Amino acid sequence: QVQLVESGGGLVQAGDSLRLSCAASGIIFSINAMGWYRQAPGKQRELVAAISSGGSTNYANSVKGRFTISRDNAKNTVYLQMNSLKPEDTAVYYCHADFQAPPYDTWGQGTQVTVSS
Repeated sequence: QVQLVESGGGLVQAGDSLRLSCAASGIIFSINAMGWYRQAPGKQRELVAAISSGGSTNYANSVKGRFTISRDNAKNTVYLQMNSLKPEDTAVYYCHADFQAPPYDTWGQGTQVTVSS
């Protein structure tokens, strides 16, 4: 049906930058909010950043000033620019999309981001 395909994860050093991309494909209805979540070992999955269809954004306090979420509505793609990466940013990052029609939401497969000190 609708799939979210992520790319851009990898292994980087502290202070480096990384950009994650998430493209929705398949039979796509209008997308409302899109967001990036992450889950570190032993931790709950948490919202990192979200962006509405109109471009309004919100961020976890831990990433404010370092991460930037953006989207290209025509391409049904969301990005997460991650700057000044820290070891504590290490996690599996998941893309999420919220639709105006069924299935209403879907998740990406997750991509590993590892930041070494």
